[in-house]
Amino acid sequence: MLFLTRDRFSSILPYKTLHLSETLEDIDKNGDGHVDEDEYIADMFSHEEGVPEPDWVRTERDQFSDFRDLNKDGKMDVAEIRHWILPQDYDHAMAEARHLVYESDQDKDTMLTKEEILENWNMFVGSQATNYGEDLTKNHDEL
Repeated sequence: MLFLTRDRFSSILPYKTLHLSETLEDIDKNGDGHVDEDEYIADMFSHEEGVPEPDWVRTERDQFSDFRDLNKDGKMDVAEIRHWILPQDYDHAMAEARHLVYESDQDKDTMLTKEEILENWNMFVGSQATNYGEDLTKNHDEL
């Protein structure tokens, strides 16, 4: 039986090579090098004139002011974006592993067989853990 260690799993996650500048470029519509609250919301929600914002948008606005804009200047800089995307207290590898096992472990023994992985190939191809399927085409001892 082959096992994928936590360290090896962490090393193949694309978070290790995430470019914050790309995130900033995608969301920073006014090009000032920061993400303000409206840009943050616009990345998730397209407001229609005359239609009130849903409650979840108000919650996201609160999230921005309470947790994203750490220095309370009304916008996120690169350090704040890094904290948002790659929080130090969140284990991305563990979260992705739990998700893959939960969704693919048909006999619920908390271990994935080759058959379970193959039967749920779409979960792995769509997973950040496999770099959206790209890593499945490479030779890995643990696979």
